[in-house]
Amino acid sequence: MENPRASWERLPSWLLTQTAGHAHRLVGEGFSAVGARGYHYRLLATLEELGPASQAALGRRSGIHLSDMVAAINELADRDLVERAPDPADRRRNIISLTTAGKRQLRRLEKQLAETQDELLAPLSPKERGHLTDLLSKLLDHHNHRTDTPEPPG
Repeated sequence: MENPRASWERLPSWLLTQTAGHAHRLVGEGFSAVGARGYHYRLLATLEELGPASQAALGRRSGIHLSDMVAAINELADRDLVERAPDPADRRRNIISLTTAGKRQLRRLEKQLAETQDELLAPLSPKERGHLTDLLSKLLDHHNHRTDTPEPPG
């Protein structure tokens, strides 16, 4: 017999929060198993998709706060996964680029992330997974737009 649920346990906000907790744990454990963190994946993927960039531009592109960027880039640079080079247009600024080792690590992280997604979404069919992703994207886009656009005065 299935355990009955209280009405609050069926609220979308509760379900999203609880599922997000599981997702965060699974992704963190998966990345940890291959010696990485979520910021590493985001930075490597952003560099591969959008190309070399300054730390500030990379922070904007990846959604990582500048205070966290420096530590994450240092970690990646110490492992030769990214390279810093002076910007020819402004020698005070460094351009961060992906190395060959960084591309290999990104492939490992993508494989691990795919396995994590499969584990998280195991009870859903491929069609349901696509539908869930579409709905979550719609919600996130809506709320990101609301917070990015200041309300008109008065």
